Amino acid sequence: MTTNIVEIRDLVIGAKSDSGRKIEIIKDVSFDIAEGEIVALIGESGSGKTTIALSLLGHARPGCTILGGTVRVEGEDVTAMNLAQREALRGTKVAYVPQSAAAAFNPSKRLIDQVIEVAKIHDLMTMPEARKKAIKLFHALSLPNPETIGDSYPHQVSGGQLQRLAAAMALIGEPQLMIFDEPTTALDVTTQIDVLRAFKDVMTKGGMAGVYVSHDLAVVAQIADRIIVLQAGEVRESGTTKDILENPQHPYTRELLAAFEPVPYDSTRTDAGEVAPLLDIQKIVAGYGQVGRDGMPEFVALKDISCQLHTGQNLGIIGESGSGKSTLARTIAGLLPQVKGNVIFNGSPLAANYRERSKEELRRIQIVFQLADTALNPTRSIQNILSRPITFYQDLRGAECAAQVDALLDMVQLPTSMKSRLPRELSGGQKQRVNLARALAAKPDIILCDEITSALDTVVAAAVIELLKGLQQELDLSYIFISHDLSTVQAICDDVIVMYNGEKVEQLPASRLHNGAEHPYSKQLFSSVPKLDPAWLDSVPLRGDR
Repeated sequence: MTTNIVEIRDLVIGAKSDSGRKIEIIKDVSFDIAEGEIVALIGESGSGKTTIALSLLGHARPGCTILGGTVRVEGEDVTAMNLAQREALRGTKVAYVPQSAAAAFNPSKRLIDQVIEVAKIHDLMTMPEARKKAIKLFHALSLPNPETIGDSYPHQVSGGQLQRLAAAMALIGEPQLMIFDEPTTALDVTTQIDVLRAFKDVMTKGGMAGVYVSHDLAVVAQIADRIIVLQAGEVRESGTTKDILENPQHPYTRELLAAFEPVPYDSTRTDAGEVAPLLDIQKIVAGYGQVGRDGMPEFVALKDISCQLHTGQNLGIIGESGSGKSTLARTIAGLLPQVKGNVIFNGSPLAANYRERSKEELRRIQIVFQLADTALNPTRSIQNILSRPITFYQDLRGAECAAQVDALLDMVQLPTSMKSRLPRELSGGQKQRVNLARALAAKPDIILCDEITSALDTVVAAAVIELLKGLQQELDLSYIFISHDLSTVQAICDDVIVMYNGEKVEQLPASRLHNGAEHPYSKQLFSSVPKLDPAWLDSVPLRGDR
């Protein structure tokens, strides 16, 4: 007889509304997780996925309270535990892998010391034994140089490596239940495969139960035995992964599946002919570290990159982590001065450093960063955040500035009542719309979109893409869209540049991404996009074999 590791019954969690009234955000949720089973919680932002997952640790988010029901882990109700009992539970019986491993690690401590911290806190083993076990986990998670990688600091390893190190940190206490909270959201598709395969192997061999929180059905298909579909804090549907993917019953589940399929971009492009490009990137070389006597930086991140963007058209830039995508955007914006080459805007060269560009030049090229959480000042209201660029670029104050704030919020389809809120009071999709509104406040010609949908669920991301398309038609904008999500660039771009190791290896129309690629790396990249097929991951060869 199979033993249930998790039994949740009639769980109700409440939170305070803007008016101070207590509302139910999780409503009578019940489900079990058997020993060795991985259950995925899926749904859009605000559906309650992470809130339910955190309840398994006996934790409620700030402002939230567990109002009713039971949450049992190995027969013990964690909602009835005192603080000491919950602390004893965490890291030993239940462990958590967060979405952002970078935020989970202390930048001033070596990785090995943080990975073994649970073993030290709970006195599970001697420190030499913990280090030996950590290195064994590094091997199991397919980390490079497993014997020495722990001596590094967080900033010295890649995002995919850091995510696997976060898993090692969770596994060191030999928990019976692992909680994965969107652990591959910000990873490129090739790195994502390696991380998913490592997670799946460790979980299977360890016989652990798991909760996998995600909005990406294709990722969930590779790792979950069962899927629970959540919307507005309620279970809409549950079943085996195969049944949910092949025969969804609830309209909301069908909506999630439909959002996964990219909507081809209805390009309005015409043959540019002899028309001068709006932006002309000419043999750009840029990098980081000290510049040597040869004029080259210590680390060269961009190697002779050339490309063009015409008015009203969109250019996608794709590639794995470290390929130079975001570095190119920073160079165009003047945040990272190039050491060679030119950025020509509207026929005139731009100064390499943004500090040497005119206010008008700064106004016409804006950048929207990947993480609205870090891009928006957490201590300022939305009105204050949007007022600053309006005043700086348009020299408007008082009632005129306030009217522009309202107009911007309306433009990005947010209610004007939100202007008094702080960023933490908004959802991920709402914060990204504010991030976009701030760029629009300058009335630019070009917006550099740097992975702006990577942290959003598929439904919200699709809505943001549709918003960008509408704004382009209304305001005659051009976009450079940086992403590791191929369906995203297909949905909004005319042409796509593939980058690898700082080089442009190929450029092709977005409509030909899956059947027109010629470069071996492009083919590998496109073949790494997860499919809505539970058998897909096992069919993909290891990276070294591809």
